[in-house]
Amino acid sequence: MKKVIFIILASMACAITATAQKYALVDMEYILKNIPAYEMASEQLNQVSQRWQKEVEGKAREVQTLYDNYKSEMVFLTDAQKTKREEEITTKEKEVAELRYKYFGPEGELFKKRQSLLKPIQDDVYNAIKKVSEERGYMVIFDRASSESIVFASPKIDISNEVLTKLGYSK
Repeated sequence: MKKVIFIILASMACAITATAQKYALVDMEYILKNIPAYEMASEQLNQVSQRWQKEVEGKAREVQTLYDNYKSEMVFLTDAQKTKREEEITTKEKEVAELRYKYFGPEGELFKKRQSLLKPIQDDVYNAIKKVSEERGYMVIFDRASSESIVFASPKIDISNEVLTKLGYSK
């Protein structure tokens, strides 16, 4: 009986190891930092973002100045003048909010710009990872940069340099 159980367990162990999946790691941050086009696109995005942020902050300062002036002159204004100023301030606040949304909202200009500049590069990286995976028979590839749960991984299973080579950037 012990022999039969041992043979069954040994057979199961062999079956499990025979169908073991191969896996690897990539470090997307490392890969993207070594692609000059990605660095240039990121810098361009930062510059555009800063320019738009300055514009929004300038408009917000204008609103704050209007509000401060209104508060300091409030005692001298009639009710009609107060209402007019309050409406003006509210209108300007809405304009600032709309401008912020236009630039930085979920479907805003920054999102569109990011899509147009970075998405093609990210797609190329994905395709290179996929090719390496198919060539080497990997079933799963984890991104070491975005996975906080990976405490340690052997450098032997990191294929980041292979991906860079596949993209034409030798390391």
